[in-house]
Amino acid sequence: MHKKEYYLNTLGNLAQKTEYSKDFILTLVEQENIKFAHKQIKSTKHMKQGLLIDMDGVIYSGEELIFGADKFIKNLIDEDIPFAFMTNNSQRTALEVVRKLKGLGIKVEESHVYTSAMATGKFLSDQSPNGTAYVLGEGGLLSSLHDHGITLVNTDPEFVVLGEGRNFTLEMVQRAVDMILAGAKFITTNRDPSPKKPGWNNLGIAATTAMIEEATGRKAFVTGKPSPVMMRSARKFLGLETSETTVIGDTMETDIQGGVQMGYKTILVLSGISSKDTLGHYAFKPDMIASSVDEIKFPLTWWEGK
Repeated sequence: MHKKEYYLNTLGNLAQKTEYSKDFILTLVEQENIKFAHKQIKSTKHMKQGLLIDMDGVIYSGEELIFGADKFIKNLIDEDIPFAFMTNNSQRTALEVVRKLKGLGIKVEESHVYTSAMATGKFLSDQSPNGTAYVLGEGGLLSSLHDHGITLVNTDPEFVVLGEGRNFTLEMVQRAVDMILAGAKFITTNRDPSPKKPGWNNLGIAATTAMIEEATGRKAFVTGKPSPVMMRSARKFLGLETSETTVIGDTMETDIQGGVQMGYKTILVLSGISSKDTLGHYAFKPDMIASSVDEIKFPLTWWEGK
């Protein structure tokens, strides 16, 4: 192969992974400025790619680690691939999530965790800096609202915020209903359904949300998955662009739907509640299906510059 053709092919292929066009490369090759062309391309920052990863059904099931999940996360850390665990659970703080994962053999930092409580705190802070809220929820949600400058009150709140909890009473719910009827805005961290298992220790946030909606005639604004509020703020938490974001989850209705609506790439794992038999029920589909995260290999086919 002629020297010029060789460099056109080699540098052209490399340039496709960067911001440089083939016309740019052709010009430099015609000028016989090969070293400069190669240096410019190699010094260009390649597109970064990152992952938003669901937890329950993807990393663990209940209190059991899903096979290969620990090696999968270690590989992300070793390869310096940006990622965040994206969970609708608003009860735990990021530190509590880290401790739970550590108990399963996965070592990560608080910076690897993004919860619906964090998304809710940011949303309320953006909507009403130094606002007030009456909260039906637990530690993670309370901490996030406080960290975002939201004052927790028992009378005349701007917002009524509902999260998961085991200690709700009908009196607390009735108070929330009265506040919403008096003008407070109704926010729920997610609409995840109850597992519908005997002995489950709470109604589930979807049931509680529906009860308050029925009593007030007001629809709750949802901040957690698949809401764009959380899908967008989680991406920004990682510092990614839309084209750089891939969602990994086990639930079509939350993880995959949320990712598809935002224009992210999506990977459905079958280690949780979804099965191939039900995929035809949905108008959307994931970009990839894997039995578990242990089956996912990098770089992904749609990644550039990795």
